[in-house]
Amino acid sequence: MQAIQNVLLTVLMFFLLVSLHEWGHYYFARRAGILVREFAIGFGPKLFSIKRGETRYTLRLLPIGGFVRMAGEDPEIIEVQPGQTLALRVKNEVVTRLYLDRLDERANVIRGEVKAIDLEKDLFITLDVDGEIEKYSVHPQALIVARGRDTQIAPLDRQFGHKPVSKRALAIVAGPVMNFLLAFVLFGLALMLQGVPSETSSKIFVETVPGSIAEQAGLVKGDWVKSINGKTIGGDLNKFVENINASKGKQMNLVVERDGVEIPIQVTPDETTGKIGVYPSGEMRNPTVSETIGYAGISMKEWTNRIFEGFRKLIFGQFKLDDLGGPVKTTQVTLEIAQRGIAELSMWAAILSLYLGIFNLLPIPALDGSRLLFLGLEAVRGRPIDPNRESMVHFVGFAMLMLLMIVVTYNDIVGLVRN
Repeated sequence: MQAIQNVLLTVLMFFLLVSLHEWGHYYFARRAGILVREFAIGFGPKLFSIKRGETRYTLRLLPIGGFVRMAGEDPEIIEVQPGQTLALRVKNEVVTRLYLDRLDERANVIRGEVKAIDLEKDLFITLDVDGEIEKYSVHPQALIVARGRDTQIAPLDRQFGHKPVSKRALAIVAGPVMNFLLAFVLFGLALMLQGVPSETSSKIFVETVPGSIAEQAGLVKGDWVKSINGKTIGGDLNKFVENINASKGKQMNLVVERDGVEIPIQVTPDETTGKIGVYPSGEMRNPTVSETIGYAGISMKEWTNRIFEGFRKLIFGQFKLDDLGGPVKTTQVTLEIAQRGIAELSMWAAILSLYLGIFNLLPIPALDGSRLLFLGLEAVRGRPIDPNRESMVHFVGFAMLMLLMIVVTYNDIVGLVRN
């Protein structure tokens, strides 16, 4: 049961990190009036799909991220050209559907050859219907139906590329910002769950390091150490540490209280380090609001520095392939941390969320940072970069990231098999 719970917590954590990031893109794109075609969690084949309003929400096979597909970001897949035969469904003298195939099966439609069409600016279509030229207005939310799929048209004022640079930049940067906000909240939550040491503590509790001497001797997380070699410890952490250090290589007799029962435990500190592998702490109290906010801010700063230090080592080649972790290794570590409790899982999720936000802002093709860089160049030049060239840059970048992901994932799996 515990294993199932840890798996569910791990899945929930990844879902939260990715979905909140993509929700940031989605929300501010919608506020800017951009047509959001798809909100996806994962990549690859669809596992689940449902359409609500203008947006299709999908869950995909590969849980390595997600995306929000906005109209106009990439060239539209379906195009209608003059000379093409199609069928229209008209309601209140306005076209609501354009059928491109299986025309003979469509009922209550108008069939004809396209003479002129504009689905982006003026929203009209002119048809040759049995030799007569007829012009129809097209609804701004009309659907193009082809190959069993409905695709909503995207007038220019609903397309990503035709919005002001500021609104596009906000829609892009909102994803990482959501991760930063989530990290801040999770750091604070971790402190609230763990508590802060009480200044008047009269007890010492221990948390064991997995595989340590203390764990092998029978100590478990939450044990209250009442005495060492017959001497009461109270809440004096310094006295606790001094007693252990003074017993290098010598057996110690501890009495701990666990679930209201006193348990004698014999443990021998390492003869070299004088350690047994525990984290001692006093009684805890709930943090104040100011302590929680301050701790979250300090944690954000410290972990940001650590993350950038990792990037520095990566850039200058001060790493080995085994130092990199892909989805498999990250999942493995998350499952291990989930076993230690919600507090530590919240801390780990905060670190991952902060990392995800920072990584996405790097100027790497296909990431949010690269897209912001192109918008910056557009603002300076006064005109956009060729969309085809920008799309190619992002495509190549995405392909390289996927290749790196495959290599790292393979290395993770090999490491698991070896261990």
